[in-house]
Amino acid sequence: MKTSHLQALTLLNNIVTCKKINNKTIFEMKKSKLFETTIQLIAIVFLFCLTFSCQQQIEEGITEEEANVLLEKVLTVYNEGNLSIIDEIMVPDYVLHYADNPEDIVGIDAFKEYITNLRTDFPDFKVTFEETIVKDNKIVLLWNITGTNTGTSSDMPPTGKAIQAEGVSVISVVDGKFTKALQYYNEVTTLTQLGYTIIPPPIEGEEE
Repeated sequence: MKTSHLQALTLLNNIVTCKKINNKTIFEMKKSKLFETTIQLIAIVFLFCLTFSCQQQIEEGITEEEANVLLEKVLTVYNEGNLSIIDEIMVPDYVLHYADNPEDIVGIDAFKEYITNLRTDFPDFKVTFEETIVKDNKIVLLWNITGTNTGTSSDMPPTGKAIQAEGVSVISVVDGKFTKALQYYNEVTTLTQLGYTIIPPPIEGEEE
């Protein structure tokens, strides 16, 4: 009887000891889980801050001072025919798009050829920037161009006449270089100044 009683006490003691161990294990598991959750939260907050910081950098874009430096170099390209500086200010796959022309000028080599032809047709070609707006990674320009058609880069003979026109460009900048430019101006105005006429198509049913 005493032996049974002793065995019962020993069993009870083991149960209590096991419960303490289990409680400690559960506590340690909960503590480990809490630590893991905390690490995950810290990682999420870090990634959020990093993303927000990157967005801020994108939104900040190019500064006015940086834009002015680039635009000064652009003027030497158009007004002086300085082709060597193009690689410095434009990405290799630079795109020049005219609103009234379905064919874009794509790539640095194509742009260099465009400038060469432009200054061949108009040796005294000059562009001035009347107003500049810098926002994020965009530069908006209001420009004025003048020139006299005394040369030719095609089969068309020179007209000897002068042109003057205004237009707007929206230029995208990434990492300090031009990536794309959208140009808007009335080409009919320059063609008219060069002496070309626009003949409307005949109206159907109307005698010629």
